[in-house]
Formats: sequence, C-alpha cells, structure tokens
Amino acid sequence: MKQTLQLKQTTKLSPQQIQLMKLLQIPTATLEQRIKEELECNPALEEAEDEFSEVKFEYEVPEDKERRDDNVESEFDNALGEPTEYQDDIFQRMDEEIYQNYMDYDEPSYKYHGESSYGMEEEPKTIPIALESSFHEFLEEQIGLLNLTTDREIAVARQIIGSVDEDGYLRRDTKAIVDDLMFAQNIFSSDEEVEAILKKIQRLDPAGVAARDLRECLLIQLTQKSEQSDLNTSERISIQHAIQILQNHFDEFSKKHYPKLQRYLGINEKQLKKAIDAILKLNPKPASSHIDSHTRAMNYIVPDFIISNRDGVLDLSLNSRNAPDLRISEQYKDMIREYKVSKQHQKVNKNQKEAILFIKQKMDSAKWFIDAIKQRHITMESTMYAIMQYQYEYFLSGDQKKLKPMILKDIADMTGLDISTVSRVANSKFVQTEFGTKRLKDFFSESLQTDSGEEVSTLEVKKILSDFVLGESKKKPHSDEKLKSMLQVQGYNIARRTVAKYREQLNIPVARLRKAL
Repeated sequence: MKQTLQLKQTTKLSPQQIQLMKLLQIPTATLEQRIKEELECNPALEEAEDEFSEVKFEYEVPEDKERRDDNVESEFDNALGEPTEYQDDIFQRMDEEIYQNYMDYDEPSYKYHGESSYGMEEEPKTIPIALESSFHEFLEEQIGLLNLTTDREIAVARQIIGSVDEDGYLRRDTKAIVDDLMFAQNIFSSDEEVEAILKKIQRLDPAGVAARDLRECLLIQLTQKSEQSDLNTSERISIQHAIQILQNHFDEFSKKHYPKLQRYLGINEKQLKKAIDAILKLNPKPASSHIDSHTRAMNYIVPDFIISNRDGVLDLSLNSRNAPDLRISEQYKDMIREYKVSKQHQKVNKNQKEAILFIKQKMDSAKWFIDAIKQRHITMESTMYAIMQYQYEYFLSGDQKKLKPMILKDIADMTGLDISTVSRVANSKFVQTEFGTKRLKDFFSESLQTDSGEEVSTLEVKKILSDFVLGESKKKPHSDEKLKSMLQVQGYNIARRTVAKYREQLNIPVARLRKAL
C-alpha cells in the first residue's frame, strides 16, 4: 500500500447552471407554473404589477457569472454556532456584501417597456372554456333508460361505465369487473350478469360505446343503423354486407384484400364499394365527440416565439405573456436596512444573525432565479434568431421546399452555444408564423444530394413524396419502387429503402393499404 498525489480536472455543474438548463427545456406554457412554484417557495421573490405580452430583450449578459465563492457558503454554515471573534469577522464581511449586493439591486424588472406599449395596461387574456359534463357523467345520466330494477344492477352498470376508457372502449375483462365489484363494493356478481348489463349499456348514446374492440364497436353501430325504419332497400343490403364483412372476414377487410371479399360474399365491385363506404362512415372512437373541457384546454398550443413579416423584413419577438414580471421583495430589503442600522448602534445576538442569514439565502435564491430567467430569454432569442436567419427564405414565403438542411451544430456555430443547449431550446418549443404555428424541431433536417451535387433538405424530399401520394390514383397507388423512380426523375438521388423510411415517418401506409375501390 502507498499514498499518491494525483492532480486532475473535473467539470461540476453549479446549482444555478442546473436551474438554467431546466428552465431552457420547458416551454412558455409550462414556465408560468414553474414561476408560480418559485413564488410560493421563496418569500423574497415577488411578482410586479405590470404585465406585457410581447417583449424584446435588449440587455447584456453579465460577464461575471459566478454568484458566490464556494468557501463563503461553508463559512455561513459555521457561523450558526457560538459567536467567536472569527465568526464576527465573517458576519461583518457578510453585512458589507449584503448591503452592496441588494441595496443597489434597484432594477425592478428584467423586462423593458417598448415605446408603443409603455404605460398601457393590458388585461390578462384567458381562454373561455364552456361548462359541460364529462363523458362518464353523460353515460351515467342515461342509466335511467336501461330499465334496471334493483340497486344492485345500477351499481354494476356504474362500475362498467366507470371502466370505460377515454376512447369509449371497455378494455377490462368481465372477470376483472366482477372482482372489482366484490372487493370495492362487496357485491357478488357473475360473468353472465355483467355481460347482460353490458349489452344494455352498449345500446346507449353514442353508438358503439363500451365495445371491447374495434370490430365490436363497428358491429354495434351497424346493427343500430340497420334497425332504422327510414332506410331504403339498397342501404339495407349494403349494411347487411358490411355486417357480414366485419363478422366473418374482418382480417381480409383490414388488409384490403378486396378480390377475396368479392369472392367470399359473391358480390360485384360496386356492391363491395357500397358496403365498405358504410363501414368507413362509422366512428371508430365513440367518445371523440365528448372530449372534456380540460382536455381541450390542454391541447391549446402557446407559441414561444412570434415571427412577423413587415414589408419583406422579418421581425422576431418572444411571447412572454405567461412569464410575470419578477423582482426581489421590498420587505426583505427593508429588513436588511434595519439590520444594518441596528448593527451600528448595538451588538446583534445569535438569533438575529441566523435570521439575517436566512434572509440572505432567500434573496440569493431570488436573484439567481431572476438571472436564470434573464439568461433563458437571451439564449432562446439568440437561438431563434439564428434559426430565422438560416431559414430566412422559408419564413418569407412559407414554401416548405425552401427549407435548407440544418442540424444542431449549424445553429451552435452561429450562436456560440453548445449543441446540447440548442437542443434544449428547440425541444417542445413552437414559433408562430404567418403560415401557422410550427414546432422548432421540424426545421432541423439532414441533407440529401441531388444529381447536380446540390444539397437539399430531407424535408423538401418528404414534401414532394407526400405530394406524389396525394396525387396518385387510389385504385392503383404507387409502390415504393415507383415513388423512387419518380423522385429520381425530379433529380433526387434516393434509394428505395430511403423512400420507405420517409413514407413511414410521414405515417403513409404501404401501397396495398392505400388502395380504394
């Protein structure tokens, strides 16, 4: 055994850097909630009165990013013990540091008012949401239509309705529902009883609700439609053919083996087309028309950036409607002033020193959080500005064919940021343009070389591929080999397996599944 001395360099992230990275990842819609959490946890941080929706940031990043020396924090921890001459010196230096750091921190906000909006008060804008019942409440309101005679049957019906998922399907086995009734409500039921009540529930509105799978859902809808009295003879025959297809030949129908279906049913192509049209008009998700208001609100996208075209010149702004104006609490600053005055006239005790240390820690945390918000806005704006400059022609015209090949390294080189930082900014962020709200990640793509040696974006190739599929004859859709030949005629040097990969990324099925009668 021996002792050795080794010198090595390691990289450690400070708490402030970790906080900044986490703030960079979250979108504007989530930033509001994150700031509210910080306001609740830190009493030294407070929200200013004014709010502004679209703000341009024109401040500079502070050159000195070190908030505090590492040894100072340990000295503060030691200062909580019995006061000594050395600790008095620590508190004396702490007093001077507190007074210098926070008495001069008079900037009330990290936002600056534009000339056009200065002095204007803007009312907070919220999305109006209509009050309506949920899907399960809608089903429970119809229990009275089932002719259930006992409380036991009603309890079983409520248990079944509660097991229906958000798509309107019952994906639990009958035995599992029987077990739930026994353990949760002390009701001993049977598979036959649950199955009988389930058949009644499947007659409720919307049609196809509480089905166990897609096949049963479509069959329920067709059965109810066949019971309508206003159908003509041709429609009844088409529905009967559709029921036979789903009952006996569902696998051939899902794989679009139309010649086999004609042979099995003994019908011609015109009759088969009417039967398939009757199936395609059905709703595969019965609960889709009863989406909760909360779900609709969650689907609302709040853009993080706004790009506007002003006479051929692009203008970039950050959407900071959900980021309130933050500042350090004046009450905590007054506490520092009072402590400074009392320190000059009388000797402070241990409890006062502990209190002022707590205040200082909270003010430090508040200042770090405000600085992190500043740095987040600067980083996001510089990154988005670089993306806008790189894809300038696209943002002017909206033509997807003008998108240039762009990877994270290209933006990192333009901004001087790390690739991981650019990736965090681009993740889950949206930009509002004149051509719609776009996801930032959609602007990043690899390059593909044409016959002339020009580098084009893979997004351009995908757009042309999508146009080819939209313009094809549905009776004879193009195969991947045919699509490859058509792209090569356009000058794109591409392989068949690459065409298949792009087609899958565009969620375009194979040629056989795109075929229609």
